[in-house]
Amino acid sequence: MRALAATLPAITKRALGRRGFAEGGLIVEWPSVVGATIAARCQPAKLSLARPGRHRDGSLMLRVEPGFALELQHLAPQIIERVNGHYGYAAIARLTFQQGPLRAPRRRTAPPPRPLGAAEEAELRRQVADVADDDLRAALERLGRALRQRAGR
Repeated sequence: MRALAATLPAITKRALGRRGFAEGGLIVEWPSVVGATIAARCQPAKLSLARPGRHRDGSLMLRVEPGFALELQHLAPQIIERVNGHYGYAAIARLTFQQGPLRAPRRRTAPPPRPLGAAEEAELRRQVADVADDDLRAALERLGRALRQRAGR
């Protein structure tokens, strides 16, 4: 059994590749790359390479809320720096803007975690009983409980 995070790039590569995002990391991590405030007002739409096969000095098209493009132009150097920092090299050299409504993020609610049985709770407490620090023991117990609740679905 493989983790979804390990399988996801292979699944999304073809669909995202049409828009220049051969790896979906920038789209998925957009809020952490540019910050929540900017990410709420624009989304990456297309990544164009300067020359095919050369992954440097490309152009990133951003879908921008109407009225925010002018402000985003002033923030362009910082955004380019952050995106290039995300990639680890000078992947983009310029930004272009496409004004229009943003796609609403899909909101999925996780099913409630299953309750652990008395035997599972006792085993969990036994496993962390040797930890001397109370705060660390409590944190490890919470982590173990969360992992067991999700594994049982």
